[in-house]
Amino acid sequence: MARGNILIAEDDPVLRNLYVKKFTVGGFAIRTATNGEETINAITEQPPDLLILDIHMPKVDGFAVLEKFPKGTRSFPVIVLTNFGDEKYRQRGEELGVEGYFIKKDMTIRSLLDMTEKLLSSRR
Repeated sequence: MARGNILIAEDDPVLRNLYVKKFTVGGFAIRTATNGEETINAITEQPPDLLILDIHMPKVDGFAVLEKFPKGTRSFPVIVLTNFGDEKYRQRGEELGVEGYFIKKDMTIRSLLDMTEKLLSSRR
């Protein structure tokens, strides 16, 4: 049995495939989305146990996804990933209730896995 159902919303195919491999090896069930529109549809079809969300995606950005599923109404935690270290992005994420925030160039896969495990275990 999977340790959790994770939706990975990432438009970069190299990063998306890396995340899928690492989380699958970690025992998680993974679904992916390549843009914000797919992310919204995937959440609507089946809410994940956790969402890993890139902010800058085609069609609909990550902030719009968060606005569609506000913290008080969503049943899953969100970890945001971004390429931009600008403090306004972090503040906007906090305003929208994200539980984790990583700047991709400063992040390790291990730190992302650790935060995922911590957030999922706190929900049990």
